[in-house]
Amino acid sequence: MVRYVYDFTEGGRDMADLLGGKGSNLAEMTRLGLPVPPGFTLTTEACRAFLATGSEPEGLWEEVSAHLSALEASAGRVLGQPDDPLLLSVRSGARFSMPGMMETILDIGLNDDSVLGLAKVSGSERFAWDSYRRLVQMFGATVMGVDSAPFEQALARLKGLRGVEEDTHLQTSDLAELVETYKDLIRLETGEPFPQSPAEQLRRAVLAVFESWNGERARLYRRREHIADDLGTGVNVQRMVFGNLGADSGSGVAFTRDPATGRPGPYGDYLPDAQGEDVVAGIRNTVPLAELKRLDARSYDRLRAHMRTLERHYRDLCDIEFTIERGTLWMLQTRVGKRTAEAAFVLAAELADEGLVTPDEALARVHGEGLARLMFPRFDTSATGTALARGVPASPGAAVGAVVFDSAQAARRAAAGEKVVLVRQETTPDDLPGMIAAQAVLTSRGGKTSHAAVVARGMGKVCVCGAEELTVDTEARRFTTADGTVVEEGTVVSVDGSAGAVYPGSVPLVDSAVIRFLEGGREDEGARRVVDAVARALSRADTVRRLEVRANADTPEDAARARRFGAQGIGLCRTEHMFLGERRKLVEQMILAGTDAERDRALADLLPLQRQDFTGILEAMDGLPVTIRLLDPPLHEFLPDHTELAVRIATAQARDEEPDPHDVELLTAVNRMHEENPMLGLRGVRLGLVVPGLVAMQVRALGEAVAERLLSGGDPHAEIMVPLVGDVRELRLVREEVRRVLAEVSQASGVGVDCPVGTMIELPRAALTAGRIAEEAEFFSFGTNDLTQTTWGFSRDDVEAEFFSAYLDKGVFPTSPFETLDRDGVGRLVGIAVAEGRATRPDLKIGVCGEHGGDPDSVHFFHTAGLDYVSCSPFRVPVARLEAGRAALEETEGSDSR
Repeated sequence: MVRYVYDFTEGGRDMADLLGGKGSNLAEMTRLGLPVPPGFTLTTEACRAFLATGSEPEGLWEEVSAHLSALEASAGRVLGQPDDPLLLSVRSGARFSMPGMMETILDIGLNDDSVLGLAKVSGSERFAWDSYRRLVQMFGATVMGVDSAPFEQALARLKGLRGVEEDTHLQTSDLAELVETYKDLIRLETGEPFPQSPAEQLRRAVLAVFESWNGERARLYRRREHIADDLGTGVNVQRMVFGNLGADSGSGVAFTRDPATGRPGPYGDYLPDAQGEDVVAGIRNTVPLAELKRLDARSYDRLRAHMRTLERHYRDLCDIEFTIERGTLWMLQTRVGKRTAEAAFVLAAELADEGLVTPDEALARVHGEGLARLMFPRFDTSATGTALARGVPASPGAAVGAVVFDSAQAARRAAAGEKVVLVRQETTPDDLPGMIAAQAVLTSRGGKTSHAAVVARGMGKVCVCGAEELTVDTEARRFTTADGTVVEEGTVVSVDGSAGAVYPGSVPLVDSAVIRFLEGGREDEGARRVVDAVARALSRADTVRRLEVRANADTPEDAARARRFGAQGIGLCRTEHMFLGERRKLVEQMILAGTDAERDRALADLLPLQRQDFTGILEAMDGLPVTIRLLDPPLHEFLPDHTELAVRIATAQARDEEPDPHDVELLTAVNRMHEENPMLGLRGVRLGLVVPGLVAMQVRALGEAVAERLLSGGDPHAEIMVPLVGDVRELRLVREEVRRVLAEVSQASGVGVDCPVGTMIELPRAALTAGRIAEEAEFFSFGTNDLTQTTWGFSRDDVEAEFFSAYLDKGVFPTSPFETLDRDGVGRLVGIAVAEGRATRPDLKIGVCGEHGGDPDSVHFFHTAGLDYVSCSPFRVPVARLEAGRAALEETEGSDSR
């Protein structure tokens, strides 16, 4: 028989798949002897069974009842009994943290009778009615489906009538009146009363948490964070402890280190006379955790001791929720805390220094996307001027956008291509779509542990919280600063999440400290810790990785930058970029040539320019491989636009003028070369076989550049890559011409010029016939951009704008296949090509030069697939280096576990 319920004393953190993250960590803290209110966990298996059938699995409630009875016996109280009620909390707890995305219901067991008993036993009528109104509001909204707005409006209306700002200033009679108002709202909206039965409250609360796994915001968050939809959530049922019992009580959230910077020392927020949801929701501004030392030194010291225990035990930054009930400290949750990219690198390095993790474990705890964020530009602080407001620097970075005041508006404007900043008094889980759409989040309430801060940090979004000097008026769609400045919706502001400041207008950007470090620039004292941590992570990655990392670079300047960033060569040099600008005229001459002699003259004029480009790139990459791709795009791309030419000619004719003869000649050529689908037309190797002299010119230019570098004492390693090959005979014909031309260059220069010839694998047929193609190819490089297009039947420029957003929303694929490699389809073709290619030529060098070469997840796939190198844009080279190292560690760990 399947078991669905586990007491906290029966689990541990190694059971996270079954108990969820929260349940397994509550069990772990219980095992460590920390003060955890007792309780039990309904498993993720129970959730999955419920979601599959729509009803609770057989035997579930018998198990719940047995555990509840044991809990009641240990407490000496019965759930909801009138005189001294046991009250429970019901909280979600998925395998992976999803802050605020699912449901929580507190104070289960209160009703019209037990609230009086709670008032008597606690000695505080106000506390009892405050707890009851919280239950009715939570239960009505999360379990019974009543919109939360009427509850908030009723509370705001009552505070207005009483002339108070905070909930804590309402009297007992006010709270009792509010309970009746809330119950009337529920009856009006649902047609049924708020349930008075504690057992019914518990059962319905548990099922509501199960159902919240498939709630809209939970699904959206999982898509954003790439969390599987079939995991389900655990449900944690726990004895209530109360932080809203007066000045000697309170709730807080603490981190063992600063989650924004990684700096050591206790860090967090505390809210006296409050339950934990008040802290996370940001409805009242908290005080710093250090203030707890003044308010309750004994609890503060105990909390610090527990924090040290947890950090040593988990060997990581821990995120902790706690409540103090009349001077007694209770630990309500711990988990490995979400952190910014900066904090991740700093923490990894410093935990390694402290001996809590090994250098390899430190590398495994950072990731490429975090490094990419650290490479983003920052605001030029010398040009910021006077800030509109300052708040808590909750998630670092620099973002510019137009102010919007609700999630829907943020999503609409972002979908239209506008950059926006979401401004709220405080965010709620319902604001998630707007937070995803926005460049930054700004709130007037809350601290670094509020919902806005936690979610923004997890997503890598810029965030400033608790900007108290701002008065946010969401109805009027504006905010007002302390000096009376009014900022209307649509106004552009700049948000500095590192400094916690908001500036008017668009502040100019400068390179980040990490970019300056990679470029070999001056030391940035303010960012020394993170720069040193990044340097250590990259150094370790370079030590353990097997994959080489090359760069896609088309100019000597890009090649030099790539080398500074750690590239081990160039995996893709696109020669078509050398024919743009003023040189386009020479290509036009070649295309318009009426005779072989005219075409040969145009190619002869192009040759020295091409040779000069190759010489500069080979010099910048001296001693490292440089893979030169022969001309790839259709020739019409070098001609003026058809519509532009037609308009110019028609305009001249309308004026009774003779059109420019050159325009007429160009339009004739454009019409002649028109293709319905040019990306599947005359391009790549097909050009080389159809246009006489084109391959010879490019190969001669490269051969002469190699010879020039050799004669000057250089060490060039040029490789020739033939694009869009679909059959081995195409490659054989081109390779014969390459050999002929290079032999001529060798004889003329007096030095041996030998460039390996390989091909791009970017067509499914090439992948499926790779064994035959390897008979002629000395290396393969996967062009995954075109391989993805031709495998899926997607025209990238069209489909991304037309229907990709719908495909992502419907879960057809979790991410764009142009961003992260499609392992099932394109990845399978890669695997076939690698296996068949090396079966023919065991020493076949294989790499990838599509954009996937710089995508972290794809780099791991290429490592596993047995490629020799990845190639990506220069700015992604550090990311690829880091991920190549992490991929090697994952393989080693997998081997060890086997």
